[in-house]
Amino acid sequence: MAEFLLLDPQMLMNVLLIAISGTLICIGVHFVPVGGAPAAMAQATGIGTGTVELAAGSGLVGLITASYMYANVPGASMALVLAAGAMGSMILIASAMLLGGLVYAYGVGIPFASAQVKRDPITGDSQEEYMSKGTQGHGIPTVSFVSGVIGAALGGIGGSMIYFVLVGLYSGVDNIVLSTNAAAVAGVFAMGVYYVNAVVPSYGVGGTIEGFHDAKFKRVLPKDAFTSFIISLLAGVLAILIAGGV
Repeated sequence: MAEFLLLDPQMLMNVLLIAISGTLICIGVHFVPVGGAPAAMAQATGIGTGTVELAAGSGLVGLITASYMYANVPGASMALVLAAGAMGSMILIASAMLLGGLVYAYGVGIPFASAQVKRDPITGDSQEEYMSKGTQGHGIPTVSFVSGVIGAALGGIGGSMIYFVLVGLYSGVDNIVLSTNAAAVAGVFAMGVYYVNAVVPSYGVGGTIEGFHDAKFKRVLPKDAFTSFIISLLAGVLAILIAGGV
């Protein structure tokens, strides 16, 4: 049965949508200012944690808002579900950056400055005179904040699309256990794809990235996005095989 499902044009479209979704998650991670341990010590810009934690955190919130929209709005369209997922992820990442900024500004007492650009691409503010010696920047400059919100939106859309596709798929299968638990299985599977596509860019990013203005962004993104597309394509095939009872 699974083999026949994979030959179905609609199933092939579902596989493609899942592959695109995973790629969006990967691309979104590159937009989020990841600072890791250096940022926690105010020696680099960004949020003081890693790509996997940020992607998983925003993904969880995005899935919650997307699933709520799907379950509580009769006939909710894909666009509505994706918008709900994007909004949830954006709120999570924006909140993390805002609270981190408060700690940096009022706890550590540092100005927000980027080492990657001479002027903030959003505000035009000069950066060099605010840089501390021996650091790669500090805080979360405006451009990093905006980049993070964009990344969260892309990740939220990607995860929500996986959820929307799989709930519709699993709800219609003959397996009563799978069909009655379609939302749970879809949510767990979407989280799995989130984790996979957060680990991929963690190797490319190599620790820290400030956002779309970072030189590392253009250098590593194409390779990471291609890798994520292939991995997510395989995840899509697995999702269809699960629907077929494998």
